[in-house]
Amino acid sequence: MTRTRRMDQIEALLADDPTDAFLRYGLAMEHSSQGDDATAVQHLRDLIALAPDAPYIPAFLMCGQALVRLGKETEAATVLKQGIAAATKVGTPEAMHARGEMDGLLSTIE
Repeated sequence: MTRTRRMDQIEALLADDPTDAFLRYGLAMEHSSQGDDATAVQHLRDLIALAPDAPYIPAFLMCGQALVRLGKETEAATVLKQGIAAATKVGTPEAMHARGEMDGLLSTIE
C-alpha cells in the first residue's frame, strides 16, 4: 500500500483529537482509495466502536462495502444489519438514506 500525504495529515490531526469521527472516517476512506480495504475496515470498526450510542452511520455502509470487496460477505452482512438498526434508531433523513443503501447491499449478499 502506498502511504499518502493525506494519511499523514489526518493522523496528525487525530493525534490532537482522537475522537473526531469525520477525521477517522476520512482516514479509512483514504486507505480504501489506496486499495487497502483491510486497514480501512479496521479504522471503520474502530470508528463504530468509538461512539456506540451515537454511531457515525456511513461507517457501517463503507465497512460493509470494504468487507464485500475482501470476500467477507458474512462479516459484511453482520455489519450492515448493525448499521441498519443504528440508522433506524437515529432516524434522520441522512441516516435513512444510508439505511436504504445498506438494505440494498445486504440484499445482494444474502
